[in-house]
Amino acid sequence: MARTRRRWRPELGVFAAAAAATVAGAVTGRERVQQVAKPLIAPALAVGVVRALRGKRIDGPDGALLLIGLGAATVGDVFLIDPDDDARLTRGATAFGVMQSSYTTLLRQHHARPHLNTAAPRALAWAGATGLLAAKAPNVVKPLAAYGFSLATTATLAGDPALAPGATVVAGMPLPGRDPRSRLALGGLVFTVSDGLIVARRLLLRSERGRAVAEGVILATYAVAQVLLVEGMLRLSADR
Repeated sequence: MARTRRRWRPELGVFAAAAAATVAGAVTGRERVQQVAKPLIAPALAVGVVRALRGKRIDGPDGALLLIGLGAATVGDVFLIDPDDDARLTRGATAFGVMQSSYTTLLRQHHARPHLNTAAPRALAWAGATGLLAAKAPNVVKPLAAYGFSLATTATLAGDPALAPGATVVAGMPLPGRDPRSRLALGGLVFTVSDGLIVARRLLLRSERGRAVAEGVILATYAVAQVLLVEGMLRLSADR
């Protein structure tokens, strides 16, 4: 059987370039670079959603949920260009909460269900991060705890093996493979790690250099998580 050649999607090139520039801007302290590049990350992925909608490869409700989520992510990205401003951090968390709610709704529409082996560690991570914030940063604990709960929900549902038929499952988690649906669980896990690092950076790191490097890692893992989740959900909708 002839192998199907994958068509180059320029929006993924824009996404990769924007993500790389954003990470570089964070590590080197060049906020202007982030101001230009970071707001392009989620819209680049949204172009792929629009392309799939126009080609009738996904249905309208799924496409709408993805576009709402990516629109909210863009708003959050703009607010979080300065992650050390508490007001901007709170607004960014609220915007990302909308994104996670959109992703959760889409996953539930595809019959994703929570399982104890994926829900328990995410619940423990959420509880631990919330406890640290309550002790050391009480002024932002409420919005960040609310956002963390929405993230844990998305990550738990994304880890449902039923979403990735045919994938090898280890310890209840599908291993990523050629099928984008098999990468949903990894996307949820990486998103959890990324946002956990936000708490660690805020509460544990004091040196300017260490905080800059940590911000670069946060942004890199965020970008990876976004593309894994969005591409996986596009494939879910296409195979409905």
